[in-house]
Amino acid sequence: MSMQPKRSGEIPAETVRVARAAFPKGSLAIRVRDELGALFTDEEFADLFPARGRPAWSPARLALVLVLQFAEGLTDRQAAEMVRARIDVKYALGLDLDDAGFDFSVLSEFRDRLVEADAGRRVLDGILAAARDKGLLAGGGKARTDSTHVLSSARELCQLELVAETLRAALNALAVAAPDWLVQIAEPDWFRHYATRAEDSRFPKARTKRTEVGQRIGTDGMRLLEAVFSPGTPSGLRAMPQVEVLRQVWVQHFHLVDGEVRRRTPKDRPPGVKRLVSPYDAEARTGAKRDIYWDGYKVHLTETCGSRTPNLITHVATTKATVSDFDMVAAVHTGLARRQLLPDEHLVDAGYVSAQHIVAARRDHRVDLVGPMVPGPSWQGRTDSSFPASAFTIDWENRKVTCPGDKTSTRWARESAGDRIEIRVQFSKADCGRCPVKNSCTRGPRRKLTFQDQDIHEVLHQRRAEQKTDEWKARYQLRAGVEGTISQGVGRCGLRRSRYRGLAKASLQHQLTGAAINLARIDAHLTGAPLARTRISHFAALRPADPVIDGAESAPD
Repeated sequence: MSMQPKRSGEIPAETVRVARAAFPKGSLAIRVRDELGALFTDEEFADLFPARGRPAWSPARLALVLVLQFAEGLTDRQAAEMVRARIDVKYALGLDLDDAGFDFSVLSEFRDRLVEADAGRRVLDGILAAARDKGLLAGGGKARTDSTHVLSSARELCQLELVAETLRAALNALAVAAPDWLVQIAEPDWFRHYATRAEDSRFPKARTKRTEVGQRIGTDGMRLLEAVFSPGTPSGLRAMPQVEVLRQVWVQHFHLVDGEVRRRTPKDRPPGVKRLVSPYDAEARTGAKRDIYWDGYKVHLTETCGSRTPNLITHVATTKATVSDFDMVAAVHTGLARRQLLPDEHLVDAGYVSAQHIVAARRDHRVDLVGPMVPGPSWQGRTDSSFPASAFTIDWENRKVTCPGDKTSTRWARESAGDRIEIRVQFSKADCGRCPVKNSCTRGPRRKLTFQDQDIHEVLHQRRAEQKTDEWKARYQLRAGVEGTISQGVGRCGLRRSRYRGLAKASLQHQLTGAAINLARIDAHLTGAPLARTRISHFAALRPADPVIDGAESAPD
């Protein structure tokens, strides 16, 4: 299909008349069109379509349909029916009342075009640009970020199910690509074991029996791989995605011992960042956050806060489940800078913040990154009667450190530690040995300190002191509101589970989710709907105040 750009133009008069009569108080679709106008233009998506061919349905209208679809949690069929049947949606799209819309498959095809061009951000950007034009959004101010887990669209599998389903998926793909070849090499038992889904099989409960089943599956898969990679195999089979997934899973879960296939022990398998968890979603990984474990992805949402304008999502980032929050700070700030929406103050939880990040955010983007610094790893920082690193006086110019007992360090060394420089300091054994407060300072023969450069070290201890004050706690309370955004995304837009397979499609889903939440919040702002209060049970309201430190993923100092 080709795309000939068309201007959305005015809404047909008859559509306006009927929509006003049918919705005297308006609706989300009507109010958004009246307030923001046509959110997208065909020219914005012209590069997604060839110059010649059958004319396509307006991509600008399709983009708005996708956002409305996520705002109401609809399937593709329901979204296509919404365009055909609902007057307020025809009003928002600028369609005649008798417009028959499109086949539901058009939405899937359009999403594929967005994924191939990594164009999902354009949809969110269109909403943000319209909000900016209407004075509902501006740079500066305050913003907050948090992440949540997203389950893969593929069902979670145990190890036996994983290897059995991986082998079955490869056999099904080969049966389509080279049926005659597969019939010749397939063992008779394969049809009994792998013709149906693994979940339909009843794996034995006894450990020894389950081990035997695993050995049998491993041996069958190895035979198939040997056949695929042997000379004379039809060309192209080795490059099939399902065969490559089979090869990777077998490398991760099996190995040869004296010529026989054996299952790897858990300690002998690769780390989670590399380990496949499903043959049907090869990019999903097993993630962990506190006591939550899941197979899938992670999404990071950044929104404005603390102003009289609606809280709008300004940045959405989707990663594999194994990527930590700590690694996303620079990417979030870069994305906000691209949209010219960097905040003056950025509120995050402990999983995002470190002294290095605070310094880098100030230096690179003039952003004040605010979040609780986790306590240091040393035992001295966890007791009031001991001497943490902050109790020592550092002479940066002369490279000397003075302890609380007025003794001076004997060693100062700068060493590389991964992507950062660490300064390692130690004191004399003799000085420490006869010190009257040695037991409150060190459990070893001498005190040793490790810290970073002056700007990072000072920020670290300044923030640890600040976060104990009531002023800082009151300032940080605003961050908690982002939990409501995640709840809205889960409840309204189905954010918890991915609709599609693969990181790129999951990312598009989350961009559309962010755009849909923004439309809902702009509509709530237009109608004066008050923000909902945090729900809390009567008993939980009696709980004594907890420290502000958020129990998120810890980050290095």
